[in-house]
Amino acid sequence: MVRVCVQVQPQDCSYSQLREACRRVEELGADAVFTWDHFFPLRGDPDGPHFEAWTTLAAWAEQTSTVEVGVLVSSVGYRNPQLLADMARTVDQISDGRVILGLGAGWAERDYTEYGYDFGSVASRLDLLAESLPLIRSRMDRLNPPPVRPIPVLIGGSGERRTLRMVAEHADIWHTFATGEVLAHKIEVLRGHCAAVGRDPAEIEIAVGLGGLGRYGRLPEPPEVEGDPQLALGATMFTMNAVGPDFDLSHLPAWLAWRDELNAR
Repeated sequence: MVRVCVQVQPQDCSYSQLREACRRVEELGADAVFTWDHFFPLRGDPDGPHFEAWTTLAAWAEQTSTVEVGVLVSSVGYRNPQLLADMARTVDQISDGRVILGLGAGWAERDYTEYGYDFGSVASRLDLLAESLPLIRSRMDRLNPPPVRPIPVLIGGSGERRTLRMVAEHADIWHTFATGEVLAHKIEVLRGHCAAVGRDPAEIEIAVGLGGLGRYGRLPEPPEVEGDPQLALGATMFTMNAVGPDFDLSHLPAWLAWRDELNAR
């Protein structure tokens, strides 16, 4: 089953514009709407308007009724992992079972330093992700009430030795920006990790980032049906960016029609 999703970037806008963009994503029929987990804009004015991820997600969960909602992705360095599990469970209850729990090791140094978190090193942030994943699952299993459904865990990143091993061990969805031969190679590495931990790689949905809409880049038109090389490699979730303040979604209907034609076969 092919899915088309949108990451509505929570910067360069008012909250009312962000809320309206989420509404339009759902109305058009996308499968999921994501925000991101940063504290400052990633492009343009570094001190421009910006909104926090999980409070935004709770509001989106309340205002929507069909689209899945998630953070692409939440840094485990910003919140106690057991608290993060409780937050995800609560938003899952608000949404009646539509949360995707996106997780990653984090990378934006300013987020850490200005908010008083230890930035550490790539290795230490990956250590923290590895430590957090079982803690999140353990706390999720003890919450009352529990999540409405077993919350799908998405892990973002493409590091072959550690990140893809964690994907094999813990993830329902793997998100990457790799394409072409690089994507093919990463998938083979992931399959090797799955074999090592005794997991069927078919259980892990492969999600790829498509690129931006608006002034930070144009999204390509959808490929011919069954003509996309990422699809041929096994990717089934495709996520585009929508950039404020206008949140141009003009390419989304064509991608949704492409999805629907594929899924009807």
